[in-house]
Amino acid sequence: MMKSRLNLTLTAAAFAALALTGCNSVVQEKVAPNTLAAVKATAVNPAALAADPVWAKAQGLNVEVNDGANFGGTGKTTGTIKAAYTADTLYMLVQYKDPTNSVRRGPYQKQADGSWKQLKDPANKGGDDNMFYEDKWALLWNINNSIKGFDEQGCAATCHLGQGKPYGNKYTPGPGQLGDIWHVKGQRTVPVGFVDDQYVDDTRYDAQKVPNAGRKNEDAQGDYTPIKLVNGKPEFMNPDAKPANAGGTYGIKKGTEVPFADNFKAGDEVASFFMNGLKGDRADVKIVETWSNGVRTAVVSRKLVTGSKFDVQFADLKAKYGFGFAAFDNAQVRHATGDDPLYLVFK
Repeated sequence: MMKSRLNLTLTAAAFAALALTGCNSVVQEKVAPNTLAAVKATAVNPAALAADPVWAKAQGLNVEVNDGANFGGTGKTTGTIKAAYTADTLYMLVQYKDPTNSVRRGPYQKQADGSWKQLKDPANKGGDDNMFYEDKWALLWNINNSIKGFDEQGCAATCHLGQGKPYGNKYTPGPGQLGDIWHVKGQRTVPVGFVDDQYVDDTRYDAQKVPNAGRKNEDAQGDYTPIKLVNGKPEFMNPDAKPANAGGTYGIKKGTEVPFADNFKAGDEVASFFMNGLKGDRADVKIVETWSNGVRTAVVSRKLVTGSKFDVQFADLKAKYGFGFAAFDNAQVRHATGDDPLYLVFK
């Protein structure tokens, strides 16, 4: 996980109180229910996280999501979202309660006999790891208000249980209906400053031909690449040679790797993947994120207009833009979601 550039300014207790009351230090205009009002700003500093003065002027939208994996065994969490915009960029401050900072995404672990194995959830029947994964969260935007049923169901209009997978598939109800997915991956994209900018269309699931159904990537380069075991050992390691569970990291930035030297002891863990970074349309959304005292805090940013048909375009500042929010606590797919659509408007 990326190290915080600034100490979190909100304790867990204070954050919980804020989430319950929606209070702010300034008097706010009333907005419609489930609506996030973005305030105009001359500049926003994402590295300052919640300490940037612009956020004191923005009214928070309280969110509650349920029925996910983990989150202290409850499967649910609460948080707040704020928004601000400049002449050309949208910024969003996202804070929600997450009891653990999950970073052990499928590491290799040295065994007592000197061999190496990758740690995996023993209950995982395929694409459903809830033990050795990463924290994630996501926003799904209704592009051009095209997704049928979104105003009634929110992003659940794109979720379909079963169909050959433990937690279902994602696709829109029909042709021409598109959603823009901002997928925050705590160990694969956050440490290199990106949100995975994806999209969803109406492609139906086919186990052989289209295993990801409607969920698509905007650029062919993957956000990560697995590190292979060669002669029973990881092929590469981080240049600092530290175990991931003793001051090292659980991912390696592509291009910084060195050949593996097995100077580790039993129980040590090392990274099993490269963080490739992102490029092209897939790299449109940037992020700074930290975790402290049970609260995750992030600032994401994206140009108001990108020109891609697979992105929501915030070109009309008088319009409202439907979106959904989901959070994953150390879960590959079992995310906590809300029942209602949310909307962004510009003040």
